[in-house]
Amino acid sequence: MHNRIASIQLAFAGLLLAGCDALAPMPDRPESVAEFPAADRTVTELSSQEADPFPDEDEREERGEAQTVIELADIAAGMTVADIGAGEGYYTVRLGTRVGEDGRVLAQDIDRDALERLGRRVERERLENISIKLGRTDDPQLPVDSFDRIFLVHVYSEVTEPYAFMWRMWPALSRGGQVIIVEYDRPINTGGIPPQLLFCEMEAVGYKLTEFVERPDLESYFARFERGETRVEPQEIEACTNR
Repeated sequence: MHNRIASIQLAFAGLLLAGCDALAPMPDRPESVAEFPAADRTVTELSSQEADPFPDEDEREERGEAQTVIELADIAAGMTVADIGAGEGYYTVRLGTRVGEDGRVLAQDIDRDALERLGRRVERERLENISIKLGRTDDPQLPVDSFDRIFLVHVYSEVTEPYAFMWRMWPALSRGGQVIIVEYDRPINTGGIPPQLLFCEMEAVGYKLTEFVERPDLESYFARFERGETRVEPQEIEACTNR
């Protein structure tokens, strides 16, 4: 596994340095991301079936999706975890069960209506170790030095400002904390992201890849990142080319 990670990192170091050219900022980008480069991507709004071929929670549970990902991420009792793009809580409630009463889960989303539905579910099921927070498209709005794991499951591909978003996420990780990303290996405009583009964007901010696993049973891949030695300053981030 370590040899494979090393080969991946070497392969995409060249992509980061040679193929990542600064892109002209898009005119409709918010002022809050002015110092960050624009991502070379167009995020197409897809139907739920196009974006996720297994959208029903019961179907996902039958496939053992959350259990598989939670095991891969080494989630244990007492951990503090963030579920980014939590939606109506498929991962949130299962993470809450895994971390137990001594752990905490923060469910974050930019969809206020989805969070309201999740809030009602949390109250109904009396999930006392789960809290909810509204985020922004360019900032997860997470508390500093708080999380052992931050999950983005089929979410990263929908982030329109990945450099700003991941840069602002950096301080939220606790010492030794990890970012867990699960995605479909397909073009951005079809609801996924090619692994090489993900690796390049994460490395551009300063994260390092520590594990990559293809999971045909989930039709997805699993990627684990940690903070590198330094977080790259916004004006020094080189945007990756989506080719």
